[in-house]
Amino acid sequence: MSGRPSPRLIGALGLAALLSACSTSPMGRNQLAFYSDEELAQMGQQSFAQYEQELPTVNGAQANYVQCVAKAITSEVPASAGISDWEVKLFKDDTANAFALPGGYIGVNTGLLDVATNQDQLAAVIGHEVGHVLAHHANERVSTQAATQSGLSVLQTVAGLQGAGGEQVMGLLGAGAQYGVILPFSRKQESEADLVGLDLMADAGFDPSASIQLWQNMAANSQGEPPAWMSTHPSNSQRMESLHNRLSEAQPRYEQARANGKRPNCKV
Repeated sequence: MSGRPSPRLIGALGLAALLSACSTSPMGRNQLAFYSDEELAQMGQQSFAQYEQELPTVNGAQANYVQCVAKAITSEVPASAGISDWEVKLFKDDTANAFALPGGYIGVNTGLLDVATNQDQLAAVIGHEVGHVLAHHANERVSTQAATQSGLSVLQTVAGLQGAGGEQVMGLLGAGAQYGVILPFSRKQESEADLVGLDLMADAGFDPSASIQLWQNMAANSQGEPPAWMSTHPSNSQRMESLHNRLSEAQPRYEQARANGKRPNCKV
């Protein structure tokens, strides 16, 4: 009898591995998740460090303003997420972009401050990006990539981010725009991040209705076309309708937060 496992056994083992690698998003959607929180945090840390090498950071009043909003949002992140400290940087770049990475890293481009014109609108963006992290979207994307590309070792690739493979990993994590490696989140992931982010901003004491004005600003800023990093996002009208439908839940959370003394006052 041969010592080699049968194809049927290999298939069964492969199916068992896939099933054991499943997780569930905050909205109850099944996800593929091969990597541990520690491995994802390593990828996030190295990607953020690479981002810092490529773009100049901005200090002063604008950076303090961004950090104020981000601190209020991240204070609402549940302890179960395993992230106690978030590193927040403002980058000198004219594109209206922001990102959050596993492990607790947030980047905001100066160009976003021309579109998100007050603290509540900025909170909508940062809440949305943190929502991607809480919903494990990066793990889902990297795991899917690893499953569909035979022999791809994400952990080996991320150790040398200067190459095309590393840029691809950064894009999968959500921080590849500066390289032109734009790998947008799926519509389902974007919609999930919208709703998680709306709850976060409301719980932090930011007006959730400002999220709708933000996307109106985004539409006006892009002159009818979404920015490249939003190329597969839900349309502005779909996004605003979904957010509007969620306001009936977010508004009471906002009012409760305000009653509990959560009144952010972040200013440039």
